Amino acid sequence: MTSGDRASGRMDLSLALSDNERTRPIIDGQVGVEGARLFTTTVHPSEMFWRQLKYAEFDVSEMSMSSLLIAASRGDYRWVGIPVFTSRMFFHTRIMVRADRGINVPADLKGKRVAVPEYQQTSAIWSRGVLQNEFGVNQRDIEWFMERTPDMSHGGSTGFKPPEGVKLNQIPKSTNIGEMMVKGEVDATLLYLTNTNLVDRSKIDIDREPSIKPLFADGAAEGWRYYAKTGIYPINHTLVMRRDLYEKHPWIALNLYAAFLKAKERGLEVARKNLAPWFETGALNPDAAKGLRADPLAYGVRAARPVLETIAQYVHEQGLTPARVAVEDVFAKSTLDV
Repeated sequence: MTSGDRASGRMDLSLALSDNERTRPIIDGQVGVEGARLFTTTVHPSEMFWRQLKYAEFDVSEMSMSSLLIAASRGDYRWVGIPVFTSRMFFHTRIMVRADRGINVPADLKGKRVAVPEYQQTSAIWSRGVLQNEFGVNQRDIEWFMERTPDMSHGGSTGFKPPEGVKLNQIPKSTNIGEMMVKGEVDATLLYLTNTNLVDRSKIDIDREPSIKPLFADGAAEGWRYYAKTGIYPINHTLVMRRDLYEKHPWIALNLYAAFLKAKERGLEVARKNLAPWFETGALNPDAAKGLRADPLAYGVRAARPVLETIAQYVHEQGLTPARVAVEDVFAKSTLDV
């Protein structure tokens, strides 16, 4: 959808986003994009990326950082990145394990059966990268089980094949990760998703299962340790726009960036205000307050380059791209200096 609005001189853009405090000001219309009129769809990322990669439904959307890199490495340049990072998390702290399999530290995952919604999803790549670089657990030390089928996966549109030496099993459509975890048919899962969407199938709340526990008993402490050591707060999603649209109207890239930056700042301002009573009463100490004033969610290629370079390296190291994709090859040229 790129027809212009003759009355206002604005361009119509179809937009797909997930809902969080940084995107909500865009979704609810508090923040607009200069020169554009947005028609926004709010959808879960699992489904959004599948629809975008397979059907190219939206002019602008969030996109899996790994899928953008993998697509580019295979000559698929339909999308150009805008350095807006709508999702970050210490993904390895979300690993869940069976409590009866003797898995107490990451090294115990060697030789185990581990599930994952999709092998090439960014969160899985981050977790495997951390397991290897921090704890010496290689992806080939594990037998993998993947829930998403080729026709309903991101990899189905990017030519995914299991990396050499990796044993990867397809979970039958008759079951899912949650059921296999509860039955003990797998020993762990790298990530677990129960959100209703067209791609993911698991529904059981495994947090309520006494037979299942987090690999890291104190996930927050592990996240703090990892960040203190590496300075990396992993990026999961970026923003993309259709490359043909960008080449025809290059001004849109920086206008999108400016709007999403404003939306993020507005969302974080609300978050800080909501925490004010905790700071005032001392429930959060001054050091915590000082940390909150820093921005671990920074947008822009310059601010996020170490994180972007790391995920590009991990994607290549794990055999998902034939060569390391350069950051400059996936982001709009006009955004490389912001």
